[in-house]
Amino acid sequence: MSKSISKISSNAPVFEDNDPQDELITLNIGPTHPATHGVFQNVVQIDGERIVSGVSTIGYIHRAFEKIAEHRPFYQITPLTDRLNYCSSPINNMGWHMTVEKLLDIEIPKRVQYMRVIVMELARIADHIICNGILGVDTGAFSGFLYVMQEREFIYEIYEEICGARLTTNIGRIGGFERDFNDVAFEKIREFLKRFPPVLKEFQELFDRNRIFIERTSNVAAVTAEEALDYSWSGPILRATGVDYDVRAHSPYCSYEEFDFDVPVGTNGDVYDRFMVRNEEMWQSMRIIEQALEKIDKEPKGIFHADVPDFYLPPKELVYTSMEALIYHFKIVMGEWDSPKSEIYHSVEGANGELGFYLVHDGGRTPYRLHFRRPSFINYQMFAPMSSGMLISDAIINMSSLNVIAGELDA
Repeated sequence: MSKSISKISSNAPVFEDNDPQDELITLNIGPTHPATHGVFQNVVQIDGERIVSGVSTIGYIHRAFEKIAEHRPFYQITPLTDRLNYCSSPINNMGWHMTVEKLLDIEIPKRVQYMRVIVMELARIADHIICNGILGVDTGAFSGFLYVMQEREFIYEIYEEICGARLTTNIGRIGGFERDFNDVAFEKIREFLKRFPPVLKEFQELFDRNRIFIERTSNVAAVTAEEALDYSWSGPILRATGVDYDVRAHSPYCSYEEFDFDVPVGTNGDVYDRFMVRNEEMWQSMRIIEQALEKIDKEPKGIFHADVPDFYLPPKELVYTSMEALIYHFKIVMGEWDSPKSEIYHSVEGANGELGFYLVHDGGRTPYRLHFRRPSFINYQMFAPMSSGMLISDAIINMSSLNVIAGELDA
């Protein structure tokens, strides 16, 4: 089949076909199609059910987070990070706080680090529940999604005990947490560690050896390690190709070097391997949380933030009654304390891969420049080349396995 392609716009190819019997159809998948899992578009040319070529388009929900951050003090940037990957927003919050702490050279108490580890691993589990649960739905299996979603809801209850919020949590502060974990929060965390394993095991039994699921996902959208690295992939989809890169293991933060956990890797880099890697990562996250609880029990109680009064907000009850606390609160929120001129990059292992913050600071109230390294944005660039030659149904589950979060893709 011979085709000549001319562009009438950056996103809409037009095909000149001299053979009316052999015609390609241009199809829009998105920006509002439910299978896209967000507001973005893929303009594909199909020959029957098979994709010949395509162009991916983002920008439909662009919110200019990085430009807004240049006009916000450090604390006012935290809610922006919530709205990147909103399926695991606490990881975004912690990553940003750690970036500022690196700039200010703040030493965080061990107990606070372990508390952060617990929250981040809970967020990772919640995110993987969404990804693998919906991948099952996209292959026609709805039951597994219902089994695990109630556990995600229970994780949100834990968030509520810690910070009062569920989805966009704005959790923690520069230097630690707003308050200590109460007894109910610790009880719920321990309860989750008891109730989730049998649910996850049942979920895996529904899919791992399911012939229909295996045939729908095995050898679909297979990517080699070399291809994944060429496109700067990270996270579970990179590890599914056999590359054992995990920021927690290779550039530890929050004392991850003290924890005993495995980095799951795949072999084929296909949709099935991505599913399996995420499942195993949930088991490893529970293993990490158990260790963190043991370590917290050995630390002095009542410590939940570093001693940095110039950047840690005073207790709210004091702000209402003490003029000094009110002044401190105002100066911190408005960014009136001196901070060093520097360039900082800090990354954490987000649910989708390496989540990085590149901060250029000139000493003023706000960042001179702040760039978010959003793993979904990096990972998604390969979707259109991967889709060439696929059936439409395979392209949909490929997109699902990439766990494309629109807020992180299009900041």
